[in-house]
Amino acid sequence: MNFCSACGAPVSLRVPPGDTLPRHVCDACGVIHYRNPRLVVGALPEWEDRVLLCRRAIEPRYGKWTLPAGFMENGETVAGAALRETLEEACARIELGEMYTLISVPHIHQVHVVYRSRLLDLDFAPGVETLELRLFREDEIPWDEIAFRTIAITLKHYFEDRRSGRYTFHTEDLTALPRHPTRIA
Repeated sequence: MNFCSACGAPVSLRVPPGDTLPRHVCDACGVIHYRNPRLVVGALPEWEDRVLLCRRAIEPRYGKWTLPAGFMENGETVAGAALRETLEEACARIELGEMYTLISVPHIHQVHVVYRSRLLDLDFAPGVETLELRLFREDEIPWDEIAFRTIAITLKHYFEDRRSGRYTFHTEDLTALPRHPTRIA
């Protein structure tokens, strides 16, 4: 950041009084510009024994499979973001369940949140950011073609919980870069 978004004057990177971290501070008006992690929010849509995945039509990871998810917008709730992203990417109507995974991804300044959800019908279609959609049973999941580690982790927890008959809330911290972005241990 070079200039203040409030007044247009140059900013300096320094620790403001009462803070402990360097921030971009406007040299003219004194506004402190905080840069905080972004929320990526999505849903894990279920239909009987299958889950709905989207094949990405955008970068990063063009052509790879993911759950419907994206960046939360200002002015919306976390649940509202999950509903909106599912509608935008899969044109799918869902009933939102409980928050299922919360995964911190500090090396890219993101937090990923996924809700369990239930498809209300099979009337879904690819949105503009999606090449195709498909319902997958566990044994059909294209594990080597999953776009993001957070999605693979969420799916792994989901199928393990489904086998045990008990769904729990899962939190994880991805503090190291993976050797392979779609494989999990």
